[in-house]
Amino acid sequence: MADDYYQLLGVAPSADAKEIQRAYRKLARKYHPDVNKGAGAEDTFKQISEAYHVLADPESRTQYDRFGADFRQFAGAEREYASRSRAGEGAGGGRARTRPGPSGFTWSSARGAAGPGGASVDWGDLFGDVFGSARGTDHQVEIELTLDEAFRGGSRTIVVSGPDGDRQTFDVQIPAGVLDGQRMRISGGGGAGRDDGGAGDLVITFRVRPDRRQRLDGKDIEIDLPISPWEAALGSSVPARAPGGQITVRVPAGSSSGRRLRLKGQGMPQQGGKPGDLFARVKIMVPPSLTDRERELFEQLKRESAYDPRSAS
Repeated sequence: MADDYYQLLGVAPSADAKEIQRAYRKLARKYHPDVNKGAGAEDTFKQISEAYHVLADPESRTQYDRFGADFRQFAGAEREYASRSRAGEGAGGGRARTRPGPSGFTWSSARGAAGPGGASVDWGDLFGDVFGSARGTDHQVEIELTLDEAFRGGSRTIVVSGPDGDRQTFDVQIPAGVLDGQRMRISGGGGAGRDDGGAGDLVITFRVRPDRRQRLDGKDIEIDLPISPWEAALGSSVPARAPGGQITVRVPAGSSSGRRLRLKGQGMPQQGGKPGDLFARVKIMVPPSLTDRERELFEQLKRESAYDPRSAS
């Protein structure tokens, strides 16, 4: 038997009770004779069980920390340890009970067996948690999409790493019109279950990346529609780029910047539901430089027009 119980469990001497229990459960799953038929597995299992039995009890852990692996040779610690093992009760006054364990092992459960302020160790409950049937954990991942990708849908290959380092590859079929925050669940794509518990699921959350010129609002889409001053004043049919491809937007005469033009049913498609709408937000763009002729025409318009935008309501 190795002398260092902490080394056996793979934890630091400063580890708290939860860390010790977590390390033990991981090793118990690996070396339990019911699941590991390899040579030496049963001996290793007994060693880690002994280490956990000592370190999980605050009083015996204190004795072990003081005296090391020979702590039982010290009379006080040995008497207390033997008494607790025989009577099944300690400072907490609990009663012992036994139940048969896997592979012929029998585990004693002592409620209240810990010292003052310590937590009791219920071996039966612990091994029920470790070896009983349990569903695997769900794995959570996010997939980031452009608005164009979310609109069209498609496929994406992802690699998911589990808590034990195992890697799984999934070909995810992304439905057309997926919305920001929408989730997809792939049954059985999560962590492996225990016994007949079944595997967990892979839960995918889709995130639609914001775009400078097109935005998603629920299932509605808003795009910027740059137009010239004369298109705004006279009205025009203007080509525009939208997630679904090139479209034409009819701009009414007299449109100002910020006006939203609605194209019904041209937003995000919805399987089995009503699609969203597309809104084109007018953005009047002024030429950064003018030819002589353009300047002349603007000067003429300035002289002849009575329009004052500052007095318009």
